Amino acid sequence: MKTIYFVRHGETEFNQKKTSQGPDSSLNNTGIEQAYKIAERAKNLPIELIISSTYPRAKQTAEIIQEKTDLSLEYSELFVERKNPSVIIGKKYNDPEAIKIKEAVYAGYSDPNFRHSDEETFQELKSRALAGLDFLKNKSENNILVVTHGMFLKILVATTIFGEDLQGKELYNFIHHMHVTNTSITAICYDETKMEGKQWYVWIWNDHAHLG
Repeated sequence: MKTIYFVRHGETEFNQKKTSQGPDSSLNNTGIEQAYKIAERAKNLPIELIISSTYPRAKQTAEIIQEKTDLSLEYSELFVERKNPSVIIGKKYNDPEAIKIKEAVYAGYSDPNFRHSDEETFQELKSRALAGLDFLKNKSENNILVVTHGMFLKILVATTIFGEDLQGKELYNFIHHMHVTNTSITAICYDETKMEGKQWYVWIWNDHAHLG
């Protein structure tokens, strides 16, 4: 049995201001405090290895967890955030133009290779999520903590549930109806004794009890 503890990075100013962000944002003071809280909790989990997205906000969160747990830390671009159209970066979530662009992107999920501009397509996201799960399955450690990002975490979990059969409409509904809190824990398990295609399953979703 293998258990993967996914942790969304701590809060950034972009999160706090409900603004779309690119790769380079860092944790704000609240995010740093959240990272120390999840680090204290991680000390009580049977984790053998930390893997982090290469984005600064994830790396900062992972490094604080490493500081408290003294575990090895690796970085992987498999777990970076979903790439949005560059034109919406810096725009508020409720900006009319940003909403229109995002809805066009989501509508395009019915065509796996549709691309509005320079974002990741549905097929690219699905393929990266499948590759991430395969990467984790093949690691020698059985208990791994992965620091990733809110939107890509949802994609990873949707792929855990639907696997190769994941469709755009299913992902759209999953993204819009499942919330994930900064530094919350979402855990999935891999059981090789189960039927082929059913070996991954979701164990915990959005546990943020450590935040009080």
